[in-house]
This record gives sequence, C-alpha cells and structure tokens, in this order.
Amino acid sequence: MTDQMTEKEMESETTEEVTSENSYQHWRLVVDEQNIAWAHLDRADAAANTLNREVVTELDTILDQLETDRPRGLVILSDKPNGFIAGADITEFTAIENEQQARELIRRVQGIINRIEDAHYPSVALIHGFCLGGGLELALGCHYRIADDDAATRLGLPEVQLGIHPGFGGAARLPLLIGAPAAMDLMLTGRTVSARAAKKLGIVDYAVPNRHLLAAATSVILKPPPKAHATGWRGLSNHSLVRPLLARVMRKKLAAKASPQHYPAPFALLDLWSKHGADKQAMLRGEEHSVAQLVLGDTAQNLIRVFFLQEQLKSQGDKKLISPKRVHIVGGGVMGGDIAAWCALRGMKVTVQDRSEETLARMFQRAAKLYKKKLKQPRLVQEVLDRLSPDIDGLGVAQADVVIEAIFENAEAKQALYRELEPRMKPDAVLATNTSSIPLQVLSEGLERPERLVGIHFFNPVAKMQLVEIVTAPNTDPAVAAKAAAFTRHIDRLPLFVTSSPGFLVNRVLMPYLLEAVVLESEGISPQVIDQAARDFGMPMGPMALADSVGLDICLSVAEILSQKLGVEVPPRLRSLVEAGHLGCKSGQGFYRYKNGQPERAKAGWADFRPPNLEDRLMLRMLNESRACLREGVVKNADLLDAGVIFGTGFAPFRGGPMHHIEQSSADALLEKMQALRESEGERFQADPSWST
Repeated sequence: MTDQMTEKEMESETTEEVTSENSYQHWRLVVDEQNIAWAHLDRADAAANTLNREVVTELDTILDQLETDRPRGLVILSDKPNGFIAGADITEFTAIENEQQARELIRRVQGIINRIEDAHYPSVALIHGFCLGGGLELALGCHYRIADDDAATRLGLPEVQLGIHPGFGGAARLPLLIGAPAAMDLMLTGRTVSARAAKKLGIVDYAVPNRHLLAAATSVILKPPPKAHATGWRGLSNHSLVRPLLARVMRKKLAAKASPQHYPAPFALLDLWSKHGADKQAMLRGEEHSVAQLVLGDTAQNLIRVFFLQEQLKSQGDKKLISPKRVHIVGGGVMGGDIAAWCALRGMKVTVQDRSEETLARMFQRAAKLYKKKLKQPRLVQEVLDRLSPDIDGLGVAQADVVIEAIFENAEAKQALYRELEPRMKPDAVLATNTSSIPLQVLSEGLERPERLVGIHFFNPVAKMQLVEIVTAPNTDPAVAAKAAAFTRHIDRLPLFVTSSPGFLVNRVLMPYLLEAVVLESEGISPQVIDQAARDFGMPMGPMALADSVGLDICLSVAEILSQKLGVEVPPRLRSLVEAGHLGCKSGQGFYRYKNGQPERAKAGWADFRPPNLEDRLMLRMLNESRACLREGVVKNADLLDAGVIFGTGFAPFRGGPMHHIEQSSADALLEKMQALRESEGERFQADPSWST
C-alpha cells in the first residue's frame, strides 16, 4: 500500500452491516459482509468516552468473542460526536486506596491492549475528535491508526498534568513507534497535536477527511500495509548507548521548567525510559510500578483535585442557555481587541468598535499573529480574520447576541456608553463589562434595565488565561448572569461567579502578594531572589516579573482602588516607578530592564541575600486574602475559590489551591507565622478573623 491512499481506493470499499451484537452496555459490535468486526464505543450515560472498569471489561469480552469468530480484522471507533476516547476515567483514581490496587488496575488494562496488539488479525483505531491519554494508548496497541484530519482532532498523552505518566503502554510503545525525542517531548510536556501533525510524526498512519474514514479503515484491513516503527536515527534514539546521553539533555531541559520535588512524574518517566528504553516488556512492568506509586502521592492527588475543580467550573455555564453567533466589542485596545480576536477564533462573527483606526489596525495585527500561531495554514487564518470586522460607527450593536464594553476604567465614560448602547441592543442580548475594578452597582445606574448589566472579566493574555470572572451585583438578573457564563463556555473559557466587590476575587487575592514583593524589593532584596522564592513555592512566574508583565501602572491603579475600599497599603516604591515612566515590559523598564521583550539578568551582589521568612511574607498575604474573600462570600465555597485562584493566578496547582493548601499545611501553624509576621512587619499581616473560627 502506498503512503497516501487515493480517494478511489478508499471509496472502493463499503461497510455494510451484516450482523450486530448488542448485548453490551457500552459497546456495539458489528460484523460486515467482508467479515470485518467494527467495535463501536459509546459509553452509556456519559457525554464522552472514557476507559472505566466496565468499558475495559466489555472490551475484553469482545476480544474473547473475536478469538472464536476469527474476523478478517477489527476496527475500534467511537460513536460519540466529540471524540474517540478522552482517557481513563479519572474518578476511579480517587477510589484507589493502595499501591496494589493501582497495579492491578494498570495491569488489567495493559493486558487487554496487549491482546489487541498480539491478535492474529489486523486492527485499526479510527480516530476523530479527542484521542487522549488511555485513549491514545489503546490506539497505540492497534496495528494501525487512521485519524480524521479535521481541526477538532487532537492526540496526546497528557498524564503529566495529573501528576502521573502513561501507564497503559504509552511510554513503552510511543518511543518505539516515532523515536524517543518526539515521543518524550509529547509525554513530558503533555501537549497535544493535530491529526496532520500526528501523521507527520508517525503516530497515525493516515490522516483523511471524515467522509473517507470508514472506507480507509476497510481498505487497511483488506490490504494491510507494513506496520510502522521508528527507523534510522529515530530508531537509534532508543539504543542503550544513546539513551543516557539523550536523557541527560532532556533532564536538563525539563529541570528548567519543573522541579522534581513538585512534579515527580516527568522525571520518573525519563528515568524509566533511560533505564529500559527499547525493552517493551520491561517498560510495561516499569509503567505499572511507577504509576502505581505516583498516583498515590500528594502531587497526583492534588492535580487530580484540580482536574475536578476545572470540571466544576465548566459546569457553571450551560451552553444551551444561549447560542451566540455575533459579538460586539467596544474598545479595540489590548484587552478588547484580544477578546474580540479570541471570540472570532472560536467561530463567532465579531465587530469591534473604537474611535481610532490606528487602534483597530493594531488589533488586527495582533489577531493575525495569534491565528498564524494557532492555525498555521494561511487559508484557515484568513477564514478567521474574515469573521473579525472593524466597526467605528457601532453598526454591529443591533445584531449582536453579546455586547462587551472594554474601554478605559472610568465610571462616567462607561455609563455614557451604556446609555448609547442600550436602546440599540436586542432585548435579549447580553450587556457585559470587562471592568476590573468598578462596582456594577455604580456602572448600571444610567441603564433603563440595570439588571441586564453583568461583568465578564477576562485576564491578560486572553488567549492563555482560561478563567473568566462572571461578576454579579445584588440587582443583576440571575438569568443574565447564567447566559454570560454560558457564553464563556462557548468560547472555551472557565466561568467563575463572583460578587461585585473591590478587586473581585483574582485581583484582590493577587494584589497583596504583588505589593509585598514591592515592599521586599524596596528593602533591598533583588527581584531575582524574590521571584525565585515564589517559583520555589510553585508559582509559574515570580511576582516581580508578573507585575512588569501586567504593567506597573495597572498594578498601581488596582492597588489604589483596594486601598480606598479595603485599606491596602500602597508602597511608595510602586508610585515612584510609575511616576518615572517605568511601567514594566511595555516601557522597557520596571523592576527589570528589558531588551527585545526579555529581562536582562543583573549581576549577583549583596542584594541576592534571601531572608528566611521571604516565602512566608509573599504567600501568607495571598493565603490571608483568600480566607477573607471566602468569609465575605466573594465566591460560594472553598472549592470554587481554589479553582479561581489556580486558573486566575497560576497558584501552584500541585498544592491544590490556597484553601486546600492551608488545610494540608495546618491552619494553626500558618496562623502562628502570621502572628509573628504581624509583630515584626506590621499590621498588613493582621490575620483575617476566619483563621480563628
């Protein structure tokens, strides 16, 4: 068979059903007139396919049946429209009580996938949509893989995001299939790839249009091509003499991004491959032992908790409440323009209103850059750009399902804008503000229907930050807030309901942490040392670098608002930097100096001294403010607060969120530290009353 099947070859085969076995709860087995068995997975009572005990047990029974029936081949496919298999059922991970239980579960699934691989008949995994984790591991056990080349198809082994690594044979098979460098890159980062990228890497044998999937599978079963495996330098990358050298390079690259203390899984995977590499059976045994130990560790348990927190946020928005086709954004600056660009990328027609043609031109430039990075193909980039339109006169308001105001932070200007917008909007359209600080009670005063205003607060950069705060005031219509949350799900973002209070949740929790870093810097501690302390705790970026990235003028503005409402102290150092025009990355200088957008490294000196209480001073202010927000009801409960702070600030995911971290670390011990810091550093370390309840 040639590398690329022709349409004629694929269309020459049919898949007419002859017999169908429907005695299974999750599977439907069909044998066609050419004696090809088609195993359709459609997990009962679930929106997506995942591998749980019932699913894999039924698959094992199907394999028993096929041993007797001796089909010409087996095709495994999904009847779910959203994808193939999303991975293992994570809920079963929470029920594992000891290492022996974990090993039995892993060994069970490995054995079933091994049966597929060792079968006397050829097998094909027919992939569309998501094919992740255990789903891809099952596909790797098949002799061939054919994927729908639609943009929605994504393949990957993202287990490291749950604090483990592939355990159902992925670590053993993928390096042998595509070579160690590419395989380890996918597994160590957890990133996913498109069908076409997977074909280029060698993960799938064919990437074809959806209309050809069934015919392509039939053709492969009837005329099986040679099975793929890594050859040349890719094959040599698994050799015992090469592995130690490659592993050393990979470990150095990995250590620059993650700590083995915080994230042990990728390092464990690297050690496993370095030791066993080309020995598939040894790798399978190693996967079993390694994953069974990792899944019971604190990191995995907390990252599994974060997974469920993410699912909880997703459940806050019911997509059925709104079908947004058109969005109108007022304000084409960085935030407004990037919100518009993201909405267009997610399939909506977007009009952007701004008085300045230059601002709109810059918005289009940023959008094009984003689309080129995301979509790669010029045709796809142009399709999205065609959905994004400048609209100086605001003609798109009348047709919009959602109108988002993203102008500068001035209450009077926003109120005047709403008075212009409201009469022109559809009665059922959502009117939202992206304000980061002004109470909705104030902004809605000039509206005929003040209850229709809701906050949809995005974070910068919009294309990367998943969390969106849905801000409500006492007079906000709950139905409007629900539609706003539904809208954020349509654009693949995580909605979090927060009350309209100073700073909402994320900025309020983040600001004391950033301001304490400024105080530390003004005391002579170097920005590098401060940032390193935060990274040692597990933050993805230090507070000095974060403040420079956000903009010191923005930080000062939010700090001043919180100082008026909550008594937060604004360090003089922050004011002086802003007055001098040192605003961070955008001005070329803030706490760091920047060259081509990158901070310049300062020479080591006396300021590199690290006080023993540095980490406590930073993190306890964030933890204390988190407790205050929960006490005041800014969010409904501790789980949602943890979710908001993790996805809104990057709070160390392996710690499970600030409230969970307090619980795991002992609230009493942390309170003692707070009281000691209050005595040594001042009233800003006054413990919130909730610590004592």
